[in-house]
Amino acid sequence: MQKIILGFIGQLASGKGTLAKYCSEKYSAKTYRFSTMLRDILDRLYIEKSRENLQKISRVLRENFGQDLMSRVIAEDVNNDQGAIIIVDGVRRPTDITYLETNPNFYLVYITANQKIRWGRLVKRRENPGDETKTFAEFCQDEQAEAEKHIEKLGQKAKFVINNDGSFEDLYKQLEDIVTTI
Repeated sequence: MQKIILGFIGQLASGKGTLAKYCSEKYSAKTYRFSTMLRDILDRLYIEKSRENLQKISRVLRENFGQDLMSRVIAEDVNNDQGAIIIVDGVRRPTDITYLETNPNFYLVYITANQKIRWGRLVKRRENPGDETKTFAEFCQDEQAEAEKHIEKLGQKAKFVINNDGSFEDLYKQLEDIVTTI
């Protein structure tokens, strides 16, 4: 059986991580996140892993080592993984899929959700420092960051779209329909 590679793209707190966790638990899928390599670097440098610092280190790496640096790393990780289902969480830029989309078993999945719902999720999950006190206006401003500006357009290239405005059961059913189709 050929491995299946699902690339999750979506705005902040749209449900990418939730679906990645579901795939991990149900299918023993391995997840690769673009932010993991950035968090590793910030950890090593003893710098806070805020959204702003993640974006800064990403920009520095891409400007100095090529816009496709992170996509090369992810593609190499995915190619070396022997799992049946692999998740790439956090696709944001066209260069993020440069190497992945050459694989015939790669499927881009666009996860959408209402902006107010996503803001509530972000505040509740507290993934990054300051998320728990983030106002809706600050959240809207975060969505204007360089790392976020290509998501909607790139999402139009997706083979599948999942709407995450409903329940977990609805979210998981949409993913199961995609896995069945593939």
